[in-house]
Amino acid sequence: MATGTLIAESLVVGGALEGLDVTVRGIERVEPRDISAEQRAAGIPPRWTLLRFDVADDKARAFAEALAGVLDEPGWYADLHTVDESFVVFSGRVFRYPIGDQHGRAAAEAHAREHGVPEPQIDWP
Repeated sequence: MATGTLIAESLVVGGALEGLDVTVRGIERVEPRDISAEQRAAGIPPRWTLLRFDVADDKARAFAEALAGVLDEPGWYADLHTVDESFVVFSGRVFRYPIGDQHGRAAAEAHAREHGVPEPQIDWP
């Protein structure tokens, strides 16, 4: 089973994920302390709704691709991982690499930094 977290506020207005077999394991409302000045200036909200979810391993890729189509800019991302693979999803872009692959992770981290994600938020497994 692939597990991950999606921030509800990261979806574009009008964006929808439908027809997907996803199980929501938990919902939590948080006030992150690591929002950068750049994120605040870009309109990133000060409170987030975290949706922790599971999706079957064989559907993880399709779910990641669907997320890439509904995530907003700038700097929003979602992550999910199976036992073997990590998916880091940005608007229009999915980074997929084997767990422990430093080159794959470095590419996702570089993309995150280029799109204004602060270091403390680059925390996916």
